[in-house]
Amino acid sequence: MIESDRPSRGHVIGDGLAWTARWSWRFLVVTAALVVLGLVIGQLWSIMFPVFLGLIIATVIEPPVAWLRDRGVPSLLAALLVVVGGLAVLVGVIVLLAPSVAGQAPAIVQGAVGGIQQIQQWVQGPPLNLGASQIGDYVDLAVSRLQQSAVQIAGGVVAGVTTVANGVINGVLAIILAFLFVKDGPRFLPWVRRRTGPTAGSHLEEVSRRAWARLGGFIRSQALIGLVDAIFIGIGLVVFGVPLALPLAVLTFFGAFVPIIGALVAGALAVLIALVVQGPTVAIGVLVLILAVQQIEGNLLQPLVQGKGLGLNSAVVILAVTGGSALFGIAGAFFAVPLAAVVAEIGRYLDQQVARRTGEAEPGEDPPPESEELVEHSVPPTPEAGSAERAAD
Repeated sequence: MIESDRPSRGHVIGDGLAWTARWSWRFLVVTAALVVLGLVIGQLWSIMFPVFLGLIIATVIEPPVAWLRDRGVPSLLAALLVVVGGLAVLVGVIVLLAPSVAGQAPAIVQGAVGGIQQIQQWVQGPPLNLGASQIGDYVDLAVSRLQQSAVQIAGGVVAGVTTVANGVINGVLAIILAFLFVKDGPRFLPWVRRRTGPTAGSHLEEVSRRAWARLGGFIRSQALIGLVDAIFIGIGLVVFGVPLALPLAVLTFFGAFVPIIGALVAGALAVLIALVVQGPTVAIGVLVLILAVQQIEGNLLQPLVQGKGLGLNSAVVILAVTGGSALFGIAGAFFAVPLAAVVAEIGRYLDQQVARRTGEAEPGEDPPPESEELVEHSVPPTPEAGSAERAAD
């Protein structure tokens, strides 16, 4: 190559800066769109929450509805039978739990009182050496502050009642939406494809199928994992004689839907109740039990049930749960990991499309053979690419 044909350093640096500026501007536009989308969802959270919850419920009830539909049951009747059956199971669980909680609540109260007395005896001895009068002064101070905050506490109770009422309304609305989703689901994707055209519609249809499959697989696998955890931990709590074993097992089941964080919270609560009621020896036994179950889940059950899993690093899961809880509370923590799984699946689909357009091998696949179709649909080289090739020469 003739030396004069080589681009100058200024041209090479200019091409690099121009490429960086273009992609930086695109990145800022995409980021701004995501921020606006997040703000809109935050403003419409009272509407979006039952929609998201309805989608989660729909992923659970969709397989039995599809099974009935494949055997000739009309879509409306199939959805109605599954929803009514699911509600009956839920009501049965609540009825089963209520007597257990009410019957064992006195034992929890007595254990808490005994725990407080043990703490008082401990602080009176070394190394704190606080006398009974000093403890009494601290108790009186706490009581006086509690009385001064009576108005705020009453307001909190009213707010709590309102929250419960809103939760019931959102739950009913989510069930109705889930019923509509599974009833009309088979007609949704063809409708999207007709409205968006064959080109964009085919991509939207495929990515929607993948996202739905990923979401449903995550929810069902976590439900199975949570069920196994709840059974083993519940049996262990009964063996150790820990009160509220059944409610704690149910909490363990629901905690499985918030990976890592949910298991920690449910396990910590079980250990705390065991410590208050039965003492440190039983609490240590419960802690060992929970750790053993979590190890079996992480090393054996999850690989068997989820295969390669969600493809999400544990750090990503923790950050998603933390960010979701910070933005939208408990509901955000619950929806964070399913949303991250769906976003990751969309990213995989986009990566595959880029690999096909550029002729690269898709993740986990052999390099595609050269063909006329591949050349026809490949992206033509840009002037910037030509400049880069000249610079490489």
